[in-house]
Order: sequence, then structure tokens, then C-alpha cells
Amino acid sequence: MELLSPRPGIGQIKPYRPARPPQDGGAAWVDLSLTVNPLGPGQKALNAYRHAAGQIHRYPDWAQDQLRRAIGQRYDIDPHRITCAAGSDEMIHLVTQAFAGPGDEVLCHEHGYRGFMKAIRAAGATPVIAAERDLVVDVEAMIDRANAKTKLCFLANPNNPTGTYIPTEAVQRLRAGLPPHTLLVLDSAYADYCRRDNYSDGTEVVENCDNVLMVRTFSKMHGLAGLRVGWAYGPAAVIEAINQARGPFNVSIAAQAAAAAAVLDREHEEATYAHNSAWLPWLSHELEQVGVRVYPSVCNFILARIPTDPSLGVQAVLDHLARRGILVKPVNDYGLTDCLRITVGREEENRALVAALGEILS
Repeated sequence: MELLSPRPGIGQIKPYRPARPPQDGGAAWVDLSLTVNPLGPGQKALNAYRHAAGQIHRYPDWAQDQLRRAIGQRYDIDPHRITCAAGSDEMIHLVTQAFAGPGDEVLCHEHGYRGFMKAIRAAGATPVIAAERDLVVDVEAMIDRANAKTKLCFLANPNNPTGTYIPTEAVQRLRAGLPPHTLLVLDSAYADYCRRDNYSDGTEVVENCDNVLMVRTFSKMHGLAGLRVGWAYGPAAVIEAINQARGPFNVSIAAQAAAAAAVLDREHEEATYAHNSAWLPWLSHELEQVGVRVYPSVCNFILARIPTDPSLGVQAVLDHLARRGILVKPVNDYGLTDCLRITVGREEENRALVAALGEILS
């Protein structure tokens, strides 16, 4: 009897492995391994979430009208060209399923977000990886790898886990260099943290093209990672295809209500941005002082390279931090075996991390 097996591609997917503390009886941990908002959600989102509790026996609004209108109002875009999903990860899967399959190729960049690879493999398509230059997307290298089989091109901008970005001019150059049948997907999950004159989340690119989709999330700036809410803005035909692929009730009532309140809460957004603007450079400087190489970041995390030492390595550092009750993210899956991704936390968390690293690196 032939054994049941998944189709080709599924077995090549590496399951997600979050950093986990040892079994310790419920002790509190400083978790800087996930790129969440250290301030948590805003009060307006919490109030909306609690108010929605009385409606959770009902199915969510399939059309996501309230949430789409709120997003459209916040970013001054057409709500009819918006659709929402259970996090930007689901949106990445949905667009891949809608536009790529066996025999198709999907273009990614070398140290790009690994969620792309999972979606590509799950859809049965073939990933094609373009080399980066100094941990920054190389637009020309991506254009060179595109061909008649390239159905999608994923660009994380800013990128996780490197924290780097490319300017809007480079994004436009990439779009112009791709085949017209290729859909450029801009993963702008960390766009709210990047306020540079030469950067944009991709809204203008979407509005001037018929083959560009922008994907955003409520997990970072808005502090709703646990509710799983993401959204996309793109051409009407692309949005329609995603809606045809998604489940009818993929974003819960509570998630839609909290996200609609969060996206209009400019006060909480500014408080989050101010916190990150103060502690990102502080953390970078302090880590460099104890001998860690820190790559420039425009996100709410940093990529830190551990010094080369025969008696020291990433695992030794991880073990030491764990003994101090601190979790950070190893990035072996990205080919960055001597690096750690460290989220900007609250003041006491940042100081605890620097002190613990100073102990082992000194």
C-alpha cells in the first residue's frame, strides 16, 4: 500500500521555530525575539476589542467594510482597493496561491523575509533567490533573475531581519525592470518606522501601476500581533483575485474592531515611534560599546553580529542570555549564522540585555 504523502514542495518547508525559554515554572522572561510593540496596543484599540466581546457569537463581516474604510481614511487611499487577512503572513500566502503554482517562478532577495519561501513552497511554485549587496537588496540582481516564468516578485522594504531598506527610486526601477506579467509584492510591514525623505511604503507605486501590490500589518506599530490582522492595497483585479482565494471570515470580529480603532489612533502611533526613535540608537550604541557589530536599522529591531572568537559563538551567547532570563532571535535560517536579531524593548529590558551581553563579551 502506497503511503500518503504531501505534494512536492511541502516537505521542503521549514516549520517556524520561535525562541522558547526552558521549562522554568512560569518565570517572567524578557522576550526580545519577536518584533512586537513594547508599548502594547493603544487604549482605543483595547476599548474596541472589549466592546466587540459581546458580538463574538456572530460571524465577522466578510466585506470588512469598517476596517477597510478606516484604513482608507488613515492613508487616504481607496477602500475598494483594500482587502484584509489574518496577518500579513496570510496575505502573502493568499497572493501566492492566487497568482503562482507548479511550473511558475517567484523571485525573492537573499536575506528577505522567510515567510515568502513558505508561501512559495506551499503553492508549489519555485523560489528564485537574487543576491543582496552588503545586506541590502540589489535591484539589478533581481531584475537579472526575472524571466518569462516569473509570476511574482517579493520585496520586503524595510527588510526583516536586516533592518535595511531601499529608496522609492530603486523600487520604481525594480518595477520598471520586471516583465509586465510579473506582480511586484511590496511587504511594507515596518514602513511606519521608516520616516526617511527617500522612502515610501509603496502607495504611490501601486497607484501608478497595474502590477504592484502593497502588504501591511497591524502587528508592529499598532501592537496587535496576537489578533493577526494584515491588509493589502493594489489594483482592483488583484484585490478581487485575493478575495476569491481567501476564506469568507478570515479576520475575526474582535480583530476587525480593534484594528479599525488602532489605525486611526495617531497618538499611540506617535508614542510608539518616539519610543523607538529614542531606544533604537541607544541600543545600537551600547551594543557596539561591548564589542557587537550593529548594522544600521530603520525598523524596531537591530541585526547584531557576534564577535568571531573560538571560545564564543551565537549559541554560547544565547545560552548566557537565557540564564539571565532574556530571549533574542537567532537568524540561522537567513544564512546569518553569526548574527542575532534583537527587538527594541522597554527601557528596563534594553538595559538588562546590554548588561547581560557585556558580561559574556567582556
